[in-house]
Amino acid sequence: MSDRDAEFGEYLDSRAVVIRRTAYLLSGGDWHRAEDLVQTTLAKIYVAWPRLNRAGNVDAYARKVMVRTAIDESRRAFRRRENVVGDLPEIGVPPAGVDDALDVRRALAQLPPGQRAVVVLRYWEDLSVAETAQALGKSEGTIKSQASKGLAALRQLLAAGRVALEGSPCPTT
Repeated sequence: MSDRDAEFGEYLDSRAVVIRRTAYLLSGGDWHRAEDLVQTTLAKIYVAWPRLNRAGNVDAYARKVMVRTAIDESRRAFRRRENVVGDLPEIGVPPAGVDDALDVRRALAQLPPGQRAVVVLRYWEDLSVAETAQALGKSEGTIKSQASKGLAALRQLLAAGRVALEGSPCPTT
């Protein structure tokens, strides 16, 4: 195994859970899309690994790739033509206290991809406005506006109880 592979493997071991969870949130609560998003992100990180590892900005690059890929995927025509099924699979009763987290994730999945990306990076990844703006290639004003709109939409969805039962519950990995 080369040094590159060993270093990449160490990075992946230390960040896999965070990358996977972020991808889940960015993909609107769909684990299948999240796994595709993770694979695309990891492939792009691996290609750029020597440059990234020297510069020490692997996490920032990973977030940027993940967000841009998620937004690009949501714009593809086959995503818009996707048929929604009327019957949802049975979901087991989650333990007490998990309902709220699931409602938030379901509400998050209903946000537009750009707002979802801002909310995930600002409040899940705990990035500053400046870091989020840099990761998304947008102005700080746009980030503030999108965060405000995204949070308002989340509050409205959660308060009105209009959270659709889309996707399956997030496993605890």
